[in-house]
Amino acid sequence: MNFFTRIMITAGLSVASIYSVAQSTGAAKPSASAPAASSSNASLPSEATFDSFLKKMFGWNTDLTWKIADIKPSEAAGVSQATIVFSTPKGQQVTRIYVTPDQKFAFTGDLVPFGADPFADAREILKGVIGPEHGSRDAPVTIVEFGDLECPACKGAQPNITKLMEEEPKAKLIFANFPLAQHPWAMTAAKYLDCLGRASNDAAWKFIPTVYANQEQITEQNVDQMLKGYVKDAGGNPDEIAACAAKPETEKRVHDSIDLGQKLDVNSTPTFFINGRRVVGFNNNGTPYDAVKSMVDFELNGK
Repeated sequence: MNFFTRIMITAGLSVASIYSVAQSTGAAKPSASAPAASSSNASLPSEATFDSFLKKMFGWNTDLTWKIADIKPSEAAGVSQATIVFSTPKGQQVTRIYVTPDQKFAFTGDLVPFGADPFADAREILKGVIGPEHGSRDAPVTIVEFGDLECPACKGAQPNITKLMEEEPKAKLIFANFPLAQHPWAMTAAKYLDCLGRASNDAAWKFIPTVYANQEQITEQNVDQMLKGYVKDAGGNPDEIAACAAKPETEKRVHDSIDLGQKLDVNSTPTFFINGRRVVGFNNNGTPYDAVKSMVDFELNGK
């Protein structure tokens, strides 16, 4: 149990997800393409009310601060959803807090889809995903990763992803750009990856781990120079990719990818979907490797 989960349980808020401890580095920008509201804005708790609630619940912990990223209707009718960025000296975590229609009760965790095929809606939305692909086009299992090349948690998940794809040759992996707003060079990296992926899937999959390996050397000031070098190392044409990255249509494709993720309520990276099943995090502090592999095997066996 991590620090933030202990805080939630101590506060009396139920943690309603299994294997979904967020490896968040912050929330993405709100999207105009977010899901249709299930309740009117007039019924949402105000930011002042939410802040007062958080002070009463967590004010005893002088190491804990928070920022209310947004308050909006959730996918469940009448239930409001707030995205809170909690910070301590140990790090940050993005947490969703839900409020019942009568605003009498709150709970935290994930709303889990229900039904005979609970992941069908997510699979349908993911038909629109764009990004470099690794594996057979007609693979029976598709894993979509919403990732950010500047995200330390994404870097931490990369060895597990590499191992998983080696052990699961019947699975396909798609990397969907989801640069987080607070990462200064993540959008630029996403545009380079978009262009490189469209030119060569093989080059894109060499580029991704190279950028992760060099995260600490990249700055907002040197990002173009550094990324052009990594493009060359991956076998791409640096000048052509840089020119493509500067085009407005490239930025639009990245924003389309962000919008798609937000339709699925992605607000942290890395977030994965295994044939539509949502998995948040995939490293030592997130979803265990064996659990993810079992999910993939389960899908492969047609259960």
